[in-house]
Amino acid sequence: MSQRPIIDAGPGLNFLSINKERLLIGMLGPLSAPAAVEAEVLRKAAQDQRFRPAEAVWRKLASKWIQILPDDPTPELARVVNRITQQPMAERLTRSKDLGETMVIAHAVVAAESGADVIILIDDGLGAQTATGEIRRLDRLRLRAGNSTIGSIRLASTLTVLERAAGTTHIPGRAQMRATYQRLRSLDDGLPPIEKTALLTTTRWANDA
Repeated sequence: MSQRPIIDAGPGLNFLSINKERLLIGMLGPLSAPAAVEAEVLRKAAQDQRFRPAEAVWRKLASKWIQILPDDPTPELARVVNRITQQPMAERLTRSKDLGETMVIAHAVVAAESGADVIILIDDGLGAQTATGEIRRLDRLRLRAGNSTIGSIRLASTLTVLERAAGTTHIPGRAQMRATYQRLRSLDDGLPPIEKTALLTTTRWANDA
């Protein structure tokens, strides 16, 4: 079984701040986000002028297009958070730094251990590294169990979303891709220069001479 992709605050802030929510949802479908991610998006939108538009867009999408996952310390969530952070969940919840991505990964692991196939959208390097470790752990569990009762996690990023959008009505040509990417990169200097990505050379541009 599959469930809604779970997004981290970074990609959420970036796409929503440039009013590209239709692109994001068009490529991934209806989304979910931990309560910690929602809190981070709304906090940063209030603090930083660049992210100001994200608040209104987030509230517009809430409930129908973005399902909020409660971060209540259930035994399952607490066990995962403790393992990946080496801290009790009650203690980890008191520190906002990187909390959103921790909860994205924890919610995804709990869902996958229950048999769901989950996509998580994270750009942060350390978060992606932690998620990759959990993906490998789930793969080992699945092999050990010898059946399909264990689900899976797939890691996606802003680059993944944009590559899927290449050649669609959202980004029909290379010029639109370059413009969209430039706007996203102005909000997130962690994104590499577009020339160091496959976004301008992907085979999805077959019809864009």
